[in-house]
Amino acid sequence: MLTLTDNAADIVKKISEGIADPEQAGLRISEAGSGEEAGLSLAPVESPEPGDKVVDADGARVFLDQAAAELLDDKVLDAQVDPDGSVQFGLGQQA
Repeated sequence: MLTLTDNAADIVKKISEGIADPEQAGLRISEAGSGEEAGLSLAPVESPEPGDKVVDADGARVFLDQAAAELLDDKVLDAQVDPDGSVQFGLGQQA
């Protein structure tokens, strides 16, 4: 299952605070496109979709659709805030 670094968990919680019900809100990672153009999209949402896997790391909630859950099963989500305030997410391999 996907894990989050402390930085990623803090940033996901901050993003969720801007949503109507922050206790149910989180960041959703889902399949974007299909075939060779496929990738992942990431968006703040109010709640998980039916069938989503929920990763809860100290109150930071990440929702994964089936494709993302399979792809990210052995990954670690990290994040940082750039000097201009934009958030950059990255993936690494779990140890």
